[in-house]
Amino acid sequence: MASSETALAAGRRPRGVAPFLRSQMRNIAPFLTLIFLSAFFAFASPSFATLDNLGNILTQVSVTGIIAVGLTFVILCAEIDLSIASIANVTGIAIAYFTLQESYVNIANIPLPSAVAIILSILLCALLGLVNALGLTVIGIPSFIMTLAMMQIAAGVSALLVRGQIAYKVPGLITTLGSGSIGGIPWIVIVAAIMLLGGHLVLTYTRFGRYVYMVGGNREAAEYSGLNVKLILGAVMVISAVCSGIGGMLGVAHFGSAQQNEFDTYLLDSIAAVVVGGTSLFGGRGGIGNTIVGLFVLGVLNNGLDHVNIDSFLKILIRGLILLAALVINVYAQRLREKAAE
Repeated sequence: MASSETALAAGRRPRGVAPFLRSQMRNIAPFLTLIFLSAFFAFASPSFATLDNLGNILTQVSVTGIIAVGLTFVILCAEIDLSIASIANVTGIAIAYFTLQESYVNIANIPLPSAVAIILSILLCALLGLVNALGLTVIGIPSFIMTLAMMQIAAGVSALLVRGQIAYKVPGLITTLGSGSIGGIPWIVIVAAIMLLGGHLVLTYTRFGRYVYMVGGNREAAEYSGLNVKLILGAVMVISAVCSGIGGMLGVAHFGSAQQNEFDTYLLDSIAAVVVGGTSLFGGRGGIGNTIVGLFVLGVLNNGLDHVNIDSFLKILIRGLILLAALVINVYAQRLREKAAE
């Protein structure tokens, strides 16, 4: 997590313990939050601190983790993607739409071979991401507005495909990856771990990853350095859409059905995972390591509240307060960074 910021902070490391702690507040606060929540719920509920429950937490955050990989790239570029949940939903519906359903499913779909269905579904989410990219980089529509429009477009496509009905079957490979397991470990957890690791390696050890940090850290300087900033921005929008699509396909298999609005809650969950983990909303700071911590914070929080039987409405309030605290820390850390740069 810290390694992703090393190159940008070279030669500007604060001297002394207090300045160092202030500069690393965005990274330290999520760890402390995770430790506090884990200790509290372990004390409050004997059933929380078990290996079986750890497996439950990992499974519960897997779809969010897959979607959050792409969103991390976007936020590191100081942009936002509000269409991730809708793209996940339309891709999950598309994979079912291209799969032969049981006779009782009242959907006029188009059954195709499994490989073709998977390829077409991935192409669909990539196409939607490309539309986001073109709107942002060619037309110049702010990412907030562009992806807000795409959120509605993808929701409309979902509605047209299923028309209020529910589909259940998806290709066998997707069913295995979404709901199967190997050696007692769910495949969906393995896929999420591979995608998170892949995202971390790309951001940390590749030229493209360095370009993402450069664009997010100082877009004007990146342009003066000769970087094709629009190409980088377009690429991260497509990456975000494809990650959302993969999460949607596996999520449909995991939940056992494909229907409208199935992934609506994953928009805020994914944003919260990235931001709570410490990735800067202003770009250029953070990474997949931060996102992993944020996923665990949300997973421990949601799971732990279920174990102590907290009122469901209070649960929503607590999650909102933790997200607000993360945003405050995020903004405050940015101000400290700007003040240190003066």
